[in-house]
Amino acid sequence: MTAHIDGALATWTTRGPRPSSVSYPHAKATKDGKLETCKPIHRLEWKTSKTGESLVIFSGGLPTDKAGKTHSITVLNGKSTTVLEMEHSVVDFVTLCETPHTADYQEPYAIVVLLQNDLVVIDLLSPGYPCFENPYPMDIHESPVTCCSYFADCPSDLIPAFYSVGRQGNKKVAGFSEKLWPINGGEWAPASCSYSEIILTGHADGSVKFWDASAGTLQILYKLKCSKVFERGGVAGGGAAGEESPVAAQQLALCAESRRLAVALPHGHVLLFKFRKTETHGETHVIEVPMITDTLEEETSPEAEGGRSMSFSRGADSVEGENRRSGVWGGWSSLRVRGASGTGGARRAAGFQPALVALQPGPPHAVTALTLNSSYGLMAWGGDRGVVVVDMSRRCVVSALCTAALYHAPRHTERQRSPSLDQMEGPGPGPGAGGGAAAAGGGGRAVRRSRSQGTRKLHKCLSTASDVYAAPSAPQHSLLTTRQYCSFDKLDSSFSRSRSSSMSSLENISQEGIQCLAFADSYTKKSDPTTLLPTLWIGTTLGSVLTMMISLPEADLRHTQPVVVSTSGGPIFRLRGSILTMSFLDCNGALIPYSYESWKDDSKDVRERRERTPTKQSSSSSGSRMSPTPGPTECSSTVGDRQFVVIASEKQARVVALPSQNCVYRQQIVETDFIVKAEIVSLKDSVCLVNYLSTGHLAAYSLPSLRPLIDVDFLPLTELRIAKTFCFSNRGHGLYLASPSEIQKFTIDAEFCQQLNEMLGEVFLARDMPEPPKESFFRGLFGGGARPLDREELFGESSGKASRTVAKHIPGPASGLDQLGVRASTAASEVSRAHQMVVERGDKLSQLEDRTERMHSQAAEFSSSAHQLMLKYKDKKWYQL
Repeated sequence: MTAHIDGALATWTTRGPRPSSVSYPHAKATKDGKLETCKPIHRLEWKTSKTGESLVIFSGGLPTDKAGKTHSITVLNGKSTTVLEMEHSVVDFVTLCETPHTADYQEPYAIVVLLQNDLVVIDLLSPGYPCFENPYPMDIHESPVTCCSYFADCPSDLIPAFYSVGRQGNKKVAGFSEKLWPINGGEWAPASCSYSEIILTGHADGSVKFWDASAGTLQILYKLKCSKVFERGGVAGGGAAGEESPVAAQQLALCAESRRLAVALPHGHVLLFKFRKTETHGETHVIEVPMITDTLEEETSPEAEGGRSMSFSRGADSVEGENRRSGVWGGWSSLRVRGASGTGGARRAAGFQPALVALQPGPPHAVTALTLNSSYGLMAWGGDRGVVVVDMSRRCVVSALCTAALYHAPRHTERQRSPSLDQMEGPGPGPGAGGGAAAAGGGGRAVRRSRSQGTRKLHKCLSTASDVYAAPSAPQHSLLTTRQYCSFDKLDSSFSRSRSSSMSSLENISQEGIQCLAFADSYTKKSDPTTLLPTLWIGTTLGSVLTMMISLPEADLRHTQPVVVSTSGGPIFRLRGSILTMSFLDCNGALIPYSYESWKDDSKDVRERRERTPTKQSSSSSGSRMSPTPGPTECSSTVGDRQFVVIASEKQARVVALPSQNCVYRQQIVETDFIVKAEIVSLKDSVCLVNYLSTGHLAAYSLPSLRPLIDVDFLPLTELRIAKTFCFSNRGHGLYLASPSEIQKFTIDAEFCQQLNEMLGEVFLARDMPEPPKESFFRGLFGGGARPLDREELFGESSGKASRTVAKHIPGPASGLDQLGVRASTAASEVSRAHQMVVERGDKLSQLEDRTERMHSQAAEFSSSAHQLMLKYKDKKWYQL
């Protein structure tokens, strides 16, 4: 059978010069009686089943007037024709058959189709020819990746939970075959990591994919669609032509322990999801974020009079207008929330279900930093206009402040001056602490409660053997990367923004945005070194580090009493360049464990507060609440200091002791270039600051001493995609999007590199060689040629060695000279015996050659005699014999 350019199939006999039949599977007769013109058939296979039915499979051949570029696989089974449309162009396909060795037929059971951007396997034994569910990730680029998050050493129960809900969703998708994946070659390596790794990818279509990245594997676990939070018409109508999707994921923040996920959308909307194992039906709470302006009206809380505090308790029920109550929002991105409060709710699939939708009215307000803390029950995000704090428990806005308000009101310039450039090398001036003290002084009840909590936590210590001034043992380092770049594409102009942090007056504060956020139990006031306060640390694009003190109600009043926040009254520290990351160490230089609320089923209301080593998030903010664990002795930097805060900007890094706010270590990482990504990660028993520089270098520094560990040329910053997706995680691992369809994982841990080959799987299954068949007695008796045993005896490793059954002389103890003589005689005897063995081997070879010649001559004589005998009786009749 042959396929042709006009979409025809011709069947030939092996003897005839013309085809026996010609058919056009997809051509229909026109009104004129002519056949439609069809596209070429590029690939063809012809199989025969056990029942004798013919199965013809080919790609292409559709009519040319069919709208669009339709890619397809056609299956002709007898008289039935089935067209399977493909999402991408077909590169090649192969039919899998169960073919017995002695049969003249094939039994096809599946088709493996290689597409331009995917791999599809079709089940031929099920009605309708459904596709097998692909267990391997071939569709990372199904929608362009917009952001990444990497979690190494995450809770071990996350992967089974995500995989379970992912399977539930896939079973409900029509079209998948119920049979298992038919390709079963190869095997996983027995050695693997003892910890779990998860990768989150946000996509332009609003989906968030969860991947299992443990060891050398990459398997899709679960897919969340943010577009399902909104009505379909609202999502389709949001934004004009050419604008990005209104539901594209821009920022991700996951609390792995409480299984809460926050997703920021382009307009500034933020979605909060809560994980549930089963399908539910409920309403989605919708809140409106107040417009952030320089003249924002404030509600002064009576609990914190005298301090600058904000308390917004307006939930979805207090939003004005019937449309807003039902979750309808106008403006640039008119989105209607599905199942909003007051609409009767909606069905929610198992997995991450929407718990809260915070909508930003007015013009777009891009989110550049996003974090949440399950122990506080708070979520915070920031952008160019300011910072927003939302109470996840009461579903209301706690605070919405512009950046200028964090310095006190811009009009009160005489009360707070901004630090000048000569103050950048150390902590900020005293007025910042004074502002915090005034705010706390008014909130007496909140301060007393925080002080008691801090006292209880002081007894929980994490002590290590290292001293605060001694650098942790430098881990062995190497780099693992498998990709090189030759192109030098120009970076996006939005990424090449000005990175100057100089600010001489408060006029520039209005241009300052939020770049980094971190929740922590910390000491923010020099005047009170014993009071531990829940705090939100804020890093800005101009290098300022500010704080917001948080007053939380008692646990039993958490759902009824509001949360009150107070600004500190100015920057505590000032660095050059935008603030990239902040983290907290105890006085021994170890990462402070953070407290969290454990995930529980909805049927259980019991909440647990635990502490564990932080699971680093790869977003621009640290989504953790860090609790202090001071050692038994005071820090050696300053008497009374109990914490270190590590701050990294685009230019430099600082380690500052708290509460004295003294800079104990500093490091100027770059001068003219800038840092693309920085993160504080744990590596073995140490803590490191890892940086990816605009020069393509990876630079790591020990903590808290900030001593250089490595500085290697790693990856040229050739594309904006690398900068947007580059992230670090614990254990020295990291990743970035090497191409639109490839995730590149790397590590600076030398021990992991050594174990990498043992973690890789095998494409082919290893099998032991079978034993050679035993030789027949008669074959050995009547010849059969040279045997392997003969060659082994003559030339193998065992040749010349005595049999194991022969006794060996072991000399007894003797003097040194006697031992030397014995050794000499033994060596001489060994040489003589080896020589004798060689001579004997030569004799055996000579005898074998003589025997072979004798047999050859005997065979020649026998052949001659037989020939003569044949000639003698050739012409004689039977009666002459």
